[in-house]
Amino acid sequence: MAAGLFQNIRVYYLAFIVYWGIVLFGYDTGIAGGVVSQKYFQQEFGLLNADGTKNVKRTNEVSSNVVSVLQAGAFFGALGSAPVSSKIGRKWTLVAFTLVFSVGAILTTVAKDKTNGLALIYAGRVISGFGVGGISAVAPAFVSECAPKEVRGRITGLFQIMVAIGVMLSYFINFGISAHVKSGPNVWRIPFGFQLVPAGIMLFDRNDEAIRNLAYLRRLPEDHPDVAHEIAEIEAQIDEERAARSGLGVKEAFFGKGNFIRFVIAFVIFLLQQWGGQNSVGYYAPQIFQSIGYTGTTNSLLASGIYGIVKVVATALFVFFLVESLGRRLSLIISSFGMGTLFFIIGAILKTHPPSTDPNVAPPPASKAMAAMLYIYVCFYSMGWGPLPWVYVSDIFPTRTRHFGLATASASQWLWNFVVSKVTPSMITELGFKIFLMFGTVNIGAMGLFAFFIPETKGRSLEDMDVIFGAITAEERAAHIAEHERVHDHTKNDTRSSRSDTEKV
Repeated sequence: MAAGLFQNIRVYYLAFIVYWGIVLFGYDTGIAGGVVSQKYFQQEFGLLNADGTKNVKRTNEVSSNVVSVLQAGAFFGALGSAPVSSKIGRKWTLVAFTLVFSVGAILTTVAKDKTNGLALIYAGRVISGFGVGGISAVAPAFVSECAPKEVRGRITGLFQIMVAIGVMLSYFINFGISAHVKSGPNVWRIPFGFQLVPAGIMLFDRNDEAIRNLAYLRRLPEDHPDVAHEIAEIEAQIDEERAARSGLGVKEAFFGKGNFIRFVIAFVIFLLQQWGGQNSVGYYAPQIFQSIGYTGTTNSLLASGIYGIVKVVATALFVFFLVESLGRRLSLIISSFGMGTLFFIIGAILKTHPPSTDPNVAPPPASKAMAAMLYIYVCFYSMGWGPLPWVYVSDIFPTRTRHFGLATASASQWLWNFVVSKVTPSMITELGFKIFLMFGTVNIGAMGLFAFFIPETKGRSLEDMDVIFGAITAEERAAHIAEHERVHDHTKNDTRSSRSDTEKV
């Protein structure tokens, strides 16, 4: 029993090490909105009017720029990761993009005055974004290739847990700065400097060591039947791909048999995720909570920190206990309708009970109710549309085209991330309660319908995906697997025979 329970412990450890860099992803995306909301930052970079009140137009412009230039860099980093990963492998690609990220983090940290401070912050955010984009595309592919199908959804879902942890850390660091550092460049230097957290990276070794690595990760002997079958399954798929797609290029990768629909799904699933409202809430949580009545920087940052804790706990509970039992489609459908319903409730309350703008007034009951709705909302997000797009996209691509698939998915995520983060401050100001009604409509009308039509992938191996998407028939795949199993059995018998002959001599 204990052996079965801990059989995949090494795979979990591998995922934890690789995904430690993903904490940077979450932290970097969550930190900017809180930094720009700090009074001293607004004062130092000319975001206040002559009378000391906030210049809303200028603040929205700088806030959207500081947040969105990260996504712009990440879009190109995600696209660039595919050829780099194909050429130098997953490990060294992660190393290279982490170094790029660190250069950008240093630039944002050393910014100190209004003369060139914003320029340094913008430049640093673009460079950091390029690094984060590459990491976000390569890390899920690396981990999914090492995870057995029985726990692949759970292990790949660790990605979202690490993102949520990074976001939560950013909220509480901003809260701590608001409470204890009232002035000076440390208002932004400490939050931006914390980005320089080291990321551990492991290398998935060469093909000639595949059996040894697989046996190590599964905690099984190298000659165990399960290891032999999994190796045979992988080799059968690779041989099929090599025969059918030798010299794979971009055109073949995107338009080969059974491939195009996978790229469409990878693109659309992240388009919908970004327009579903979570990143608007996540990036601009302090501003969102101010809009529903949590006035004053410290109040809004504390409410944001609690939101971050709820998100981490809810994501962890889903990934570890529900992702492999509910399935991908059902989880996405429940998540869509839950989020949409709560957004409609928040919009209705905000319309009928508009909050006071006085920072000295405690949040009224209506504001507390809307905050509670946001906390429940993030639970629904965390059980579906938070972790599962990454899990699903990692599921559906075969090994040979996975770097193209993950790069496309990640680029889509960052493209729409950029668009949404750029327009959110203006939407909060201009739309008011209508922004929540818009998100509610997207969640139920688009995301729920999309989830209803995609195929289920729970419990299916990566090698099964070609069968699901029509690249090969189930009969052809079974024949290829059986052929490779016969080859492995023959090799094993020859080895045993040679050993026996040697012992006799």
